[in-house]
Amino acid sequence: MSTMISLENVTVSYQHAVEHVASFKEYIIRKLKNKMKYEYFHALNNVSLDVSEGEVLGLIGRNGAGKSTLLKVIAKVLKPTQGKLRLHGRVFPLLELGAGFDPELTGRENVYLNSAILGFKKADINKRFDRIVEFAGLEEFIDAPVRNYSTGMVSRLGFSIATDVQPEILIIDEVLSVGDSEFQKKSESRIQTFCHSGTTILLVSHDLDSVKKICHRVALLEHGQIKAVGNTDVILDQYKST
Repeated sequence: MSTMISLENVTVSYQHAVEHVASFKEYIIRKLKNKMKYEYFHALNNVSLDVSEGEVLGLIGRNGAGKSTLLKVIAKVLKPTQGKLRLHGRVFPLLELGAGFDPELTGRENVYLNSAILGFKKADINKRFDRIVEFAGLEEFIDAPVRNYSTGMVSRLGFSIATDVQPEILIIDEVLSVGDSEFQKKSESRIQTFCHSGTTILLVSHDLDSVKKICHRVALLEHGQIKAVGNTDVILDQYKST
C-alpha cells in the first residue's frame, strides 16, 4: 500500500515574552534593542509518522497533548515551524463543523458556499444538494437563516456536506458525537462505509470505544510528541494504565 500521509520531524512552536511589558511603546523599544526574552512552547515536537492508503489511524492523548494541532498541520490550517509534510491525496477535514457557515445566509445558501470552499463546482453541488439536506434531516429548515439553527443542526449540516462524497483522506476531530443518537448512528455508519472503501482516516476522539471499533492502529501523543504507535488494543491499554 502507498503512503498517503507522511510527517517528517514536524515541530510547531509558539513564543511568548518572559517578562511583563507595560506598553506597546516599551515593547517596540525592547524589540529594536534586541532585549526581549522569550520562552518557546512546542505544541508538536519532532513528530514523524506515516499513514498508509486505506488505513484508519486513531490519535489519542490527554487534553493539550497536540492531537488537534497535528490534524491542523495535516489539513494545512497550520504551517509547521520545522519539518516536512507530504500528502498524496485530497484532504477533507472535519475539525469544526459549520465553521465556514455565514449565519446570515440560509441553510441552502450555506450548502453552496461551504461546498464551494471544499472545491466543488456548482453543477456538482446541484446534483448533491437534495442528498445532503436529506442526510442532515433539515428539509423543513433549509431555507431558514443559519443563525436560527441549533448547534446540533449546524453540525449535522456541516457533517453532511463534508462527507457526501467519499474523500481520499478524511481527518476527524471529535465530531462523531454530533446531533442526536439517531444521527450519531448515521454518521458512524457513513464513516464505517469509508473505512471499508479505501479512505485514509485520521480520528481524534476521547471515545475509546469508537477508536477501538474502527481504528487499525493508534498513536499516543504526550506533550507534543508521539509516545507510542501500534496495535489498537495495545496502545489503548497503555493509555488507560497511565
